[in-house]
Amino acid sequence: MTRRKFSSLTTAVPMFGASEKPIRVAMIGTAHGHALSKVKALRSMAEYDFAGVHRPDTSEPAVQDVREITLAEILNDTSIELVAIESGDFAHNLTLAQQCVSANKFVHLDKPPGADLAAFRSLLAEAASRKRIVQMGYQWRYQPAMHAAIDAARKGWLGSIYRFRASIDKLVPPHERQEIAKFPGGMMFSEGCHLVDRAVDLLGKPTTITGIIRCDSSNADRLADNNLVILQYERAIAEISLAGFSAHGNRYRYLEILGSNGQARVQPYAPFRLSVDLDRPAGPYKSGEQTMELPSPPGLTYTPDFREMAAVIRNGAKPSYSAEHDLVTHETLLRACGMMAA
Repeated sequence: MTRRKFSSLTTAVPMFGASEKPIRVAMIGTAHGHALSKVKALRSMAEYDFAGVHRPDTSEPAVQDVREITLAEILNDTSIELVAIESGDFAHNLTLAQQCVSANKFVHLDKPPGADLAAFRSLLAEAASRKRIVQMGYQWRYQPAMHAAIDAARKGWLGSIYRFRASIDKLVPPHERQEIAKFPGGMMFSEGCHLVDRAVDLLGKPTTITGIIRCDSSNADRLADNNLVILQYERAIAEISLAGFSAHGNRYRYLEILGSNGQARVQPYAPFRLSVDLDRPAGPYKSGEQTMELPSPPGLTYTPDFREMAAVIRNGAKPSYSAEHDLVTHETLLRACGMMAA
């Protein structure tokens, strides 16, 4: 398979017209693990005019050469159309998102969106009533190899899908463990949400959800750091696992989709490497095993997310992920983590 064919399989993010007026954007919070990379992405893009950052907690990291502004300035300034919410407090992020939507802003909300499903549903409903979009910051929605694997499954090239497997092991430093340990779902809540999002994207709402949420390290923080979630569907099973004490976990992360005609496997997550092994040729893939690396999307990490958001705001483009998808993803996550009633 050629790089050109690979590019045709990746997400087609709507482009922003060169003559369009830049979108003024602000950020609330800098303690989220994705925050500083998103500042870089937004400041690098012609689509945006970065207005500044508000730190709800002054202990959050300062951002060099970026103007600090107050929450009131963000909410009251009608020229600010988009707000990226990136504090380290997931519950507070949901409250901040509600304030921004009530102020008629578009919102990019980093994961996970708090632990209150009813409040998240209310946020999305108000956004819809105001013709605004809340874009969730799940990390691999625009990952080229994952997109190609899911695309192969959707188009029937892998045959009848019976299994989805994925892992996101990592070594969690002590200060990060303490923050994540505040939530019963631990690492599955904080990190596994990315892969729950991918499973729901492919398979939809599960019929049965089983979460094995354990603390298996000797740390006093009692972080749930060794977790397995099993999602059951009518004719398929999804398995998502992660552990917080894997020294080289990033090397061995994988996402795998298995079907009656073969399988697609993404490993590692970066660089973007995809292996496909088919019984019969299908789509652009030959029979047998083939391994390919996909080109990176243009720009920085998170550029595709914000490029799509720019097209939504300026051109009325349809988001790749619906509010219904986001609600199913979050409900599935909360149930898997034992953070809401069965």
